[in-house]
Amino acid sequence: MVAQAREAECIPEHAVQVEDAAFAKVAWRLLPILVVSFTLNFLDRTNVGVAALTMNEDVGLSASQFGLGSGLFFLGYCLFDVPSNLLLYRFGARIWLSRIMVTWGIVSAATIFVTGPYSFYLVRFLLGIAEAGFFPGVAFYLSAWFPKASRAKILTWFLVAIPASSLIGSPLSGLLLEMDGVAGLAGWKWLLIIEALPTILVGLLLLKVLADGPEKAKWLTGVERLAILRRLDNERSEQAHHSLHKLLPALMDTRVLLLAGVFLALSTGSFGVQIWLPLIIKHEQQHFSNLTIGLISAIPFLFATVAMVIWSAVGSRRGSAAGNVIITSVLASIGFAAALIPGSFLVSMAGITIALVGMNASRGFFWAIPSQFLPASQLPAA
Repeated sequence: MVAQAREAECIPEHAVQVEDAAFAKVAWRLLPILVVSFTLNFLDRTNVGVAALTMNEDVGLSASQFGLGSGLFFLGYCLFDVPSNLLLYRFGARIWLSRIMVTWGIVSAATIFVTGPYSFYLVRFLLGIAEAGFFPGVAFYLSAWFPKASRAKILTWFLVAIPASSLIGSPLSGLLLEMDGVAGLAGWKWLLIIEALPTILVGLLLLKVLADGPEKAKWLTGVERLAILRRLDNERSEQAHHSLHKLLPALMDTRVLLLAGVFLALSTGSFGVQIWLPLIIKHEQQHFSNLTIGLISAIPFLFATVAMVIWSAVGSRRGSAAGNVIITSVLASIGFAAALIPGSFLVSMAGITIALVGMNASRGFFWAIPSQFLPASQLPAA
């Protein structure tokens, strides 16, 4: 501490500019690969929806069996989320995030060995275990690098990766299905193999790109490192005083429980569309090719991605976070109701698009709400 204090005396008067430049350097180093990682996270989680266009018939999966298997992913994810984050704290974010990516890439590729409903249930459950802890792990990792004021903006870019993963993945997956018969493999197997490989490679790359904190980042200068650590010192001091008796009230707060219900509804709707939309389109338009289905599946996510960015910029200036969540949730409800109107494929697709716009536009505002009524010591629990 004495050495740091002496170094601090040597920091020039333009310390703010030095600090801003240091955080910008960190952002350009860490965020691109982490956003790519998060995009791959949702791509490998939901690409089974496009694979199902031919996989279900090949391995003998009914719609209900496919739905059950898809849901078992979240059982594995929920059961192992907290243990995964405890292990991240034990081994360090750099090693553990890399381990998560490599493991889920391998498990995702292993889906090609599915031969029936029970093997499908198993591999989806294992994929949930493999992916468990990735998003909260990244959030924890970023808290070691960026001050609170910057995290909300950074989080928005990560959340944009959710609709963007389907915007990119649906057409790509539809194209890969056209490889059916190449080297004797079904198209859905090529889809799963090819889309899993980047995950494994990026996971290995994390070992080289990431550092477990500013203290261990060799690519920072001494002045940059000191500027970052000085800014984060107060926040770390506050976090050090978190205790169980301070966190428990947040878990029992009716507002937190209400937000948990809202989050469950938003997640169920969003993931439901991502996984089932290709099959819905195939059911309604049986003459469409798999590539066409992939392209059409991407259209709602194009609107959702653009709307998420625009609404985040405009909504933050014109209303409260809670107000924006209410408006976007109502919009999503209207969209789903419209999608149920029988007799018109275009009306149904328009309804699904509106629903996705609402659900995705709400994400950034949703995560800003807890900090508005909970003390800082209780936010980790929420």
